[in-house]
Amino acid sequence: MEEFQRIKRLPPYVFAVVNDLKYAARQRGEDIIDFGMGNPDQPTPKHIVDRLCEAAQEGRNHRYSVSKGIHGLRKAICAYYQRRFDVELDPNTEAIVTIGSKEGISHLALAMTNPGDTVLVPNPTYPIHVYAFVLAGADIRHVPLVPNTDFFEALTQAIRNTWPKPKTLVINFPSNPTAQVVELDFYYKINEFAREHDLFVISDIAYADICFDGYKAPSMLQVPGAKERCIEFHSLSKTYSMPGWRVGFGVGCERLVHALTRIKSYLDYGMFQPIQIAASVALNGPQECIQEHCATYQFRRDVLIEGLDRAGWKVEKPKASMFVWAEIPDEFKSVGSLEFSKLLLKEAKVAVSPGIGFGQYGDHYVRIALIENEHRTRQAIRGIRRFMNLGGDVAP
Repeated sequence: MEEFQRIKRLPPYVFAVVNDLKYAARQRGEDIIDFGMGNPDQPTPKHIVDRLCEAAQEGRNHRYSVSKGIHGLRKAICAYYQRRFDVELDPNTEAIVTIGSKEGISHLALAMTNPGDTVLVPNPTYPIHVYAFVLAGADIRHVPLVPNTDFFEALTQAIRNTWPKPKTLVINFPSNPTAQVVELDFYYKINEFAREHDLFVISDIAYADICFDGYKAPSMLQVPGAKERCIEFHSLSKTYSMPGWRVGFGVGCERLVHALTRIKSYLDYGMFQPIQIAASVALNGPQECIQEHCATYQFRRDVLIEGLDRAGWKVEKPKASMFVWAEIPDEFKSVGSLEFSKLLLKEAKVAVSPGIGFGQYGDHYVRIALIENEHRTRQAIRGIRRFMNLGGDVAP
């Protein structure tokens, strides 16, 4: 039978290996502490849920919505950017609501990519940054985003060695999975690089509001002129602990917003309108919940990293995101991140995401999501400490 070529371009899903082992262990009655998926566990703030319930009682909100998002939500998105980044946006031409940022990035890739186009993507990175464009028929040029490597030198090398000339650059800071952060001057350099090489820029800042230790993540749209070629995607999933609501948005470059609007008009009618109304309340309403979420993640980060340090596993402390990007201890690096993750699951009863799932340059790392409470985190540390003390006996 004829093969489905787009599906064929997708590699085996690395995370499924750990997920299957985790499921089998739980079926055997084992207590697995799951740090694998970046799935916020804190409830959505009550005032947002209350507004959803109220709006759902109104019959007029049960009709089809609009694919680009209701005007009130687009206005709230623009007000957020004005308040948070001092960036002025037109809700009619420079903002679009998406069904989560993954959907927005994927459909934009479909809208703007011709078969054979080349796209520059950091490595390691969140898989959708690569596979949205793979599914759209693009060729991917991976740019190492690793310690002791100058990202701009790597970008220049990628441009020099790529034909046809790349069309798009994807960036993601604070990074998923690495939690790496940048300052505003980084975006000035990106904007200049993109202008010099005539690149569109897709910036994913889904974790921009989950910051610690006084760090405050910038937006590329703060750079004068960046809107000419940059679209930025954000999400309410982490900021307001609303992952299952699937509310994201894209803002910036009018041409790219128009392209995404055009293709979405053929593919969907937007999300359930009461969700959009409640999302507007999230953006316009009390913002103390953001600080509360950040404080929770920071506390969990500190408990985890201090505990790992006592266990003999030295890990860098992130300034943002809900992840710890942990370099595998030296004695286990030879087995790679997938086998190390399987060992942690088997011996420590702890599930993490293998770094290889985010790209070849992530294979000496695992990603640990800060989604378990203090008690469960300390339980995980005890299991990891026992595993580390056994090191030579359990390593293949």
